[in-house]
Amino acid sequence: MAGHHHTATVAWRRGEGDFAKGRYSRAHSWRFDGGLEVPASASPSVVPLPHSSAEAVDPEEAFVAAIASCHMLTFIDIARRAGFVIDAYEDEAVGTLAKNERGARWVSEVVLRPRITFGGRHPTAEELDHLHHEAHDQCFIANSVKSDVRVEAPATP
Repeated sequence: MAGHHHTATVAWRRGEGDFAKGRYSRAHSWRFDGGLEVPASASPSVVPLPHSSAEAVDPEEAFVAAIASCHMLTFIDIARRAGFVIDAYEDEAVGTLAKNERGARWVSEVVLRPRITFGGRHPTAEELDHLHHEAHDQCFIANSVKSDVRVEAPATP
């Protein structure tokens, strides 16, 4: 079965600085097939300023955002098919950078904390838990990573 391809162009130029001593900019760009260009950089928590850019998106943030976005899109569709109406969805997701058993850094955990506003009927706590479980099981990105992805959704009002 042939799969769909998703592309991104990552572009970097050396510029000024002492490359041999690691004193060069990690700022670069991400270009996507729709034409959007996003400033990107190593995280200042990994590569200190001025060799990184705090204003740019770093790979770890993008990883967390991709998981949260995929979960949201999947959740909304599953909820819709279950007869619920979603008026708003906001998630302040957090990824934790840690060291694995080999001492290599990785994003060990991503915690999703969605705040969902339902129009009409609200799901019970059990229904909401089931919707999140189904969304996690069906999310393409969550199915593609080994990091622990948890949903800490507050109960509906």
